[in-house]
Formats: sequence, structure tokens, C-alpha cells
Amino acid sequence: MKVLKFGSSALASAKQFEEVAELISKVSGKRIVVLSAMDGTTEELVEIADYLYKKNPDGAKELISALEQKYTKLVDELFGKNAKQDIKKNITAKFDAIRDYSKDIFTLFEEKRIIAQGGQLCSYLMQEYLSSKEVDSVVLPALSFMKIDKNEEPDVNFIKEELNTLLAENESKSLFLTEGAICQNAYNEVDHLGLGGNDYTAALIGSSVQAEEIEFWSDSIGIYNNNPNIVPSAKPVERLSFDEAAELSYFLTRIIHPTCILPAKLANVPVRLRNINQKDKKGTLISTQFDTGKIEAIASKDGITAILIKSSRMLFAHGFLRRIFEIFESYKTPIDMITTSEIGVSITIDNSKHLDEIVDDLKKFGTVSIHKDMTIVSVIGDLPENNIGFQSNILSALKELPIRMISYGGSAHNISFLIRTKDKAEALKALDKQLF
Repeated sequence: MKVLKFGSSALASAKQFEEVAELISKVSGKRIVVLSAMDGTTEELVEIADYLYKKNPDGAKELISALEQKYTKLVDELFGKNAKQDIKKNITAKFDAIRDYSKDIFTLFEEKRIIAQGGQLCSYLMQEYLSSKEVDSVVLPALSFMKIDKNEEPDVNFIKEELNTLLAENESKSLFLTEGAICQNAYNEVDHLGLGGNDYTAALIGSSVQAEEIEFWSDSIGIYNNNPNIVPSAKPVERLSFDEAAELSYFLTRIIHPTCILPAKLANVPVRLRNINQKDKKGTLISTQFDTGKIEAIASKDGITAILIKSSRMLFAHGFLRRIFEIFESYKTPIDMITTSEIGVSITIDNSKHLDEIVDDLKKFGTVSIHKDMTIVSVIGDLPENNIGFQSNILSALKELPIRMISYGGSAHNISFLIRTKDKAEALKALDKQLF
């Protein structure tokens, strides 16, 4: 059994839709295909919901009609002008159901039901298109087996049991379609797996069926060993360990979301990142097989804010860091990097939404200074402490640049630096020259 996930970038037009259909029909053996909503659909459904929140049903209906026209055109392109009338009727019925939400009180519950329509439209049309090409497929509605618990975490046992039951009921079939990201919650309401939900769905399915491999298809050529927009000589990485991929996923959420690594790792199911436009390329393989003692990639993330808290009260004190961390937790703001000294702690965040409130609270514990327009640059690979010399090799590449923070030791796969964003290009080029 293979699991293949196609992101919205791989489903951006009728032509791409046809290419995906051809690709999945040619894969041998049993496979489950996880489909995102077609490109742009989720964003438009979110905007429709926003109009309904603002009690502007006319504005919402105008957007609904425009989106319906796009899908009607798509049906004509996929099936020809003489498309089966029942397909068009079903598309119209789905959009009429969305229009009906303008008649009642609109809440988050209704919004989630509207957004779920994107993936459901895609799986419906894919099944109909495959059928028109005499390819048999079965839709396994995600809402029938994907579930989160009261803590909004995947209910792994439920997912595994229900999914395998559905597969057993269709034992004679080999091609299955389902929707990414959408699920039921603990109260049996329509919900969403959040950011990276499509990747997460594929990873949870792959681990539940102990898949041979999970393939993520997008318009990216796997993971590069550096930023190709800055370093033209950057090359795709052939293979990574799960831990290396987890480190890199923080920087490459568009390619692979951090949430999908853990389920695959725990089930020991390999993940392969492939390009829909270069199907002959093998892409990047993430598994337990990796090259020991090797630096694999250099990655960076902009939009970082550094916060330095200095206080003599830290000296020989216990509980100081806990109180600092509780402030960030109260504003639901994740910390990226952290370094400490006897009288100070430096922290970085990539979400400055509550920066002013955080700083006000931190001032209760010491003096606070802020550094904006910063970038985290990380060197990723198998970097254990007994791999002597890699630290000096990396630092020598950056000897001409000011470094605000250095972090190593939290993982044997990552050494990170905080630099000014204006120095990023120079840093990436210098590290590339030194390391590759």
C-alpha cells in the first residue's frame, strides 16, 4: 500500500488535474490518494465565510457564484461541453448548500463546514474523471475516519480502526481517494487539522495502514541543500533522516509541514518528496537511512525577533526560566531559539503579534531589549559531538559577519545562528562555499 498526497499547487488547473489522474491510475498496487482542495479554492471559501461573519450575504453570494462558475468551467474542460448533466447538478447542489448558510446565524461551526467543501469537491471530481477514463476508484470520505480528540490531537486508534475497516469492506479495490485536512472533532462536528493538515492527513493514513511509502507531490523538487534563489548551485538532497527532516521542516513548511514527520517516524514509514512537473526525478527520501557525519543542508528563516532579558535575579535562582516561558505560553507564542548566561537569556520568536504585551510582562523580571529584522540560519545534518571539527568549519565561514546568537546541543542535527537579515545572502553563500 502506498499513500500519495497532492497539494493544491499540483491541482491548479484542468491540465494538472488530468496529469494527477493519469499518474495515480498508473501506480501499481493498492494506493490511497490524499487530495487537497484545488488551488485557490480554500482561500475563496475562507473569504466567503468572512462575508457571512460580517452579515453581508449578498457579498458572499457573489463570491459563491464566481467560484461556482470556475468549477463549471473546470467540468467543461475535464469532460467536454457535453459533460454529464448529473455532474453539473451535483456541483450546483454543493454550491447551493453553501448559499444556504447565509440564511442562518453564522459561527465557526458553519465556517468549517464551508471550508471542507474544497476537498470534497476535488475528491468527487477526481472520481468522476477517473470513471470517465474507465479507471475504478473508491472515495473514502475523510469525515468517516479522520478524528481529533478533546485536546485537538489526532485520535490515532479511531483513525486506524475505522480506516482499516473501510479498506477491508473494499478489499477488491486498489485505488482509493480521500480529502486532506478535514476531520471530525470529539463532538462529531466537522473540523480541520490546522496548518499542514493535508500533509498531516497523509502521514496519519500512512502510519495507520503501515504504508510502503508516503509520497508528497507538489511543484517543488524535494528539499534543496541551500536556497536556490540565492545560491544557484544549490542541489536537491537525495535523502534525510527523520530527525534531519524535522529540523528542516521548520524552515520549509511550504514543502513539508513539521506535523507530518512524527507519525511517519513512529511507524517507520518512509516519506518521499516529489515534483509533479518532473515525475522522472526521485526527489528527497526521508527515512531511517541517512549518511552519518554528513552536513546535508543549509536553511534560513526571516522575520525573526530576538528578545534579550537581563537580570541579576537569575544568578543562583530557580524557577526564573519557568516564569519567563509562562509569559510566552500565555500569549500562545512559540519560542524558536534560546541561549542563556548567568544573568541573561536571549529568545527568538517568529510571531510578533503579541510582542508589545510580552515585553511589558517581561519587564517585571529584568531589562528587556528587542532586535528586529533578524534571520535564523541553520546547518542541518548528522552533527554529533564526536564529529570533531565541523563547529570550527562552520564558524570560520561566518568569521566576517556579526552573529547575535549561536545554538547547538538541543539536537545533534542542527547548529543555528541568528544574524541580521541584511547579512543573510552573504552568510548562505559563505557557508555553501565552505561546506559544499
